[in-house]
Amino acid sequence: MPALYVMIPAALLLVGVAIYIFFWAVDSGQYEDLDGPAHSVLFDDQDPNHLAAIDEANNPEQAPKEPPHA
Repeated sequence: MPALYVMIPAALLLVGVAIYIFFWAVDSGQYEDLDGPAHSVLFDDQDPNHLAAIDEANNPEQAPKEPPHA
């Protein structure tokens, strides 16, 4: 029985902290863009093939004749 006198306030404190953190996350905009990070994983920001394609489009006479090997 004495353990309940410690565990119940501790549980209420943990619930209060969890609710505070949840409302802080909602107010600070953590849940505004749920799809952006999921789609950004699919795209490589520094794709060397993309830069080569841009160079080839700008200067077709200087472009290599065979594709680069991976």
